Amino acid sequence: MCLMDSSWVIDGHDIATAFDLSRFKSIVDVGGCSGALARVMAKAYPASTLMVLDLPKVIQMTQKHFCQSDDTIKFQAGDFFEEDLPAADLYILARIIHDWKEEKSLMLLKKIHAACGGVLVVEAMLFENHRGPIMAQLFSLNMLVQTEGKEHPPSHYTHMLTTAGFTDVQVCRTGKTYDAVLALK
Repeated sequence: MCLMDSSWVIDGHDIATAFDLSRFKSIVDVGGCSGALARVMAKAYPASTLMVLDLPKVIQMTQKHFCQSDDTIKFQAGDFFEEDLPAADLYILARIIHDWKEEKSLMLLKKIHAACGGVLVVEAMLFENHRGPIMAQLFSLNMLVQTEGKEHPPSHYTHMLTTAGFTDVQVCRTGKTYDAVLALK
């Protein structure tokens, strides 16, 4: 968890401000772990309510070790593949899609499309020719070894999002480790 949190110190502000998300009054960070990215989003969009949805054991650990006494982020335990998603205007999938095979990721994206108006996908994206950036290539190797997923170029995310039903898909390369894709109905 600490390693995951530390990346948002470097990349969080660039992700939060890659697009103007102020129109989204309720935001759920799906698989948001300790809420580090959600806290960055809350600072960037103080008029929005933020929630983190993650597995019960992750939420328990978060509440024990990471929650602050003045925490404005709500945490909800649940399995985003097996259960209904909490209602929101925008869902964030930060470092989630790269964990799974395309079929499972597409199932989640379709579920999100049915539930809301938008999704922000945050991943370390490969160049279209797959020859970099080096960090995305290393992450992809790690994903291939530890999970069933891998990193992809922006065109792959655009294709998945349009297949899931989203019509307005925008990509923002941040120049840092993680990039963002905003998809709207």
